[in-house]
Amino acid sequence: MKQLIIHCAPELTQAALLEEGRLVEYDSQYPLDSQRAGSIYMGRIVNVLPGMQAAFVDIGLAKNAFLYIDDLLPVHLDKQPKIKPSITELAEVGQLLMVQVSKDPQGTKGARVTTHVSIPGRWIVYMPGADYIAISRKIDLEAERQRLKQLAEGNLLPGEGVILRTGSLGQSEEAIRDDLQNLRELWQMIQSKAQGAEAPAQLYQDLDLLPRLARDVITSEVNEVWLNDSKVFEEMRQLLRKQHPSWRGRIAFYDRKTPLFDQFGVTEELNVSFRRKIWLPSGGYLIIDQTEALTVIDVNTGRYTGSINLEQTVTDINREAASEIPRLLRLRNIRGIIIVDFIDMISEVNRAAVMENITQAVRKDRSKTIIVGWTKLGLLEMTRKRK
Repeated sequence: MKQLIIHCAPELTQAALLEEGRLVEYDSQYPLDSQRAGSIYMGRIVNVLPGMQAAFVDIGLAKNAFLYIDDLLPVHLDKQPKIKPSITELAEVGQLLMVQVSKDPQGTKGARVTTHVSIPGRWIVYMPGADYIAISRKIDLEAERQRLKQLAEGNLLPGEGVILRTGSLGQSEEAIRDDLQNLRELWQMIQSKAQGAEAPAQLYQDLDLLPRLARDVITSEVNEVWLNDSKVFEEMRQLLRKQHPSWRGRIAFYDRKTPLFDQFGVTEELNVSFRRKIWLPSGGYLIIDQTEALTVIDVNTGRYTGSINLEQTVTDINREAASEIPRLLRLRNIRGIIIVDFIDMISEVNRAAVMENITQAVRKDRSKTIIVGWTKLGLLEMTRKRK
């Protein structure tokens, strides 16, 4: 059972995704929020740093954006030079570049940008200069992967590339072709806008919260959508009518006195899940510390004493933590390098069981998460893709 709860207030719009009654994703937007990740700019190079193989680009934000040489080289590996050139051969001060924000500004760091443009649609991600086809790893049926690949090959123009998203599973050729054409026209509009733009200038901004939810979150797996604002309810109905003709009975207007988030237990879960110390149902707990470089999660037995032996007690806590950590990563939108310090286990069988728990749990995540494995110190290393 999946439910999307959208609470609208004049100062803030909030969205919560529940799976079996548990909060797994949360997003919010203030009225004047400006979505950065995914936005496309005409920028001007203001500094080139050969020692770092990088350049700084003025895109009109408070801090200049960072452009690494790999984001200047062709995205298709076969088209890249065997020996990486100096960035001074590719970039110079004053040069104009169309770039896309791949990572939002954070702390003292400016945004990271790339020249490899990708525009997400309903079923695909369109990459106008990639010249390759990729398919979501979550689509594991070989026959379906081959069907989607052939479908894409038959509709792409020379030089174009696409990623077939998980939602493309089972979609008709017409649906995917329409999505491709819409994104192709959007890209043509961006290019036209770029021709007359004076850097720095924003050329494209990714969708606001509601259209983004309709595009990325609301799938056939979502059973209900609840909203507490009549105007937004009608807006969402119109969005879904275009994208999901069968959605009429699954979107509902909430007009009771109890606040919407309180009715579904979202407020309480938000208060608990964003603390540094997170208690597990068994009595164990997690400590979550975030830095600019990485996130460290420490697993502790806490009040849980077990009933068999120490190894079994430790394994029980670790397996419970392994199932809970991916949910918290999704909910808190933690990305980048993640190190988990599980309680030491002696048995390789138990270590494998913990690994299986966390591997199964990350499959529910829409963001690409890679379980790298155990380090020599017994820590579990993983990464969650940044926006």
